[in-house]
Formats: sequence, structure tokens, C-alpha cells
Amino acid sequence: MNTNKTIGKTVFNWLANYFIQNVYIYLNFDAKSSMNMNLTDQINNDIKSAMKARETGKLAALRDVKAKLLLEATKDGNSELNEATGLKILNKLYKQRVEAAEIYKGQDREDLAADELSQAEVINAYLPEKMSPEKLKEAVEAIVTQTGASSMADMGKVMGMASAQLAGKADGKDISTIVRELLS
Repeated sequence: MNTNKTIGKTVFNWLANYFIQNVYIYLNFDAKSSMNMNLTDQINNDIKSAMKARETGKLAALRDVKAKLLLEATKDGNSELNEATGLKILNKLYKQRVEAAEIYKGQDREDLAADELSQAEVINAYLPEKMSPEKLKEAVEAIVTQTGASSMADMGKVMGMASAQLAGKADGKDISTIVRELLS
């Protein structure tokens, strides 16, 4: 009988240590992530609420966002993900959904287009508000004067600075169009 108690205690201790180590690793992974924890926490909480409410479209979009964020965070053995990278991923997913919806509409598949657009709306809720064209033009003009750009040869310098400052607030195509307009 003593051997059974000893084996039971050993198994229990092993399981307890295993559980504690895995929870510690999991918590450290989340703590090391330098991305805005409010975003990941909000996504996780919204996944739970979508599961409870049985909102399949919202759940699919949020799971995809979470998967892409985790893939990027663990790429190259690095568990850090900054906010700018998170916004890039969200923008990319949003654009993918909108483009897919346009393709579906072109093929007369309104049901699939509606699904993609509803998922795009879910993802768009996590993105910062887009700048109006007037404010975007003002911001790009300020960057052009700040860099001292005067010709199309300086477009790369202006675009690099504008992309960094306006990340998530404006589309790259819109920024590029305004930069070309100002420098030509």
C-alpha cells in the first residue's frame, strides 16, 4: 500500500510541476509581448463573447486576427510584436476581406461577399480611425516641408517618413498619390 501512495504522490507532483511550468511559460510569452496588451486582451475577450453569442462570422474574423498576430509574434523565435506591426497585420486582413468581397460580387456571389464584408467590419473596429483626405494632405505637406523634398527624386525619403508617421491612419496608395501630386 505504501508504494501506491508513493506512486500517487509522485504522479501528482509531476503533474503539478508540469502545469505550473506551462502556465509560467504561457504567462511569460504574453508578458514579453510588447504589443499593446489592450488589443490582444480585447480580441481574446471578444472571441469569448462571440463564442457565447454564437456569432460565427465575427468569431471567424477574430480567430484569423489572433492566428496572424501569434504567427507574427513567434516568427524567427522572437515573441515580441510592436503596435505598428499589429496595425499592419490588421490593415492587411481588412484589405484582403474587402478585395475578396469585390471578387465575389463580380462573380454574382452576394452571400459570400456579405460574409467577407461583415468580417471586414469586425476587423475595422480594431483599426484606428482613417484620416480625412484634407487632413492627410496637410500631414503629407508638413512631411514634404520637413524633409525639404522638391522633386520626384525625393519621393522615397518622403514616403518612408510618411508611411512611418501615418501607419494605420491612411492607406499607402492615398499617401503615394498625394506625394506624387505635391512633388510634381
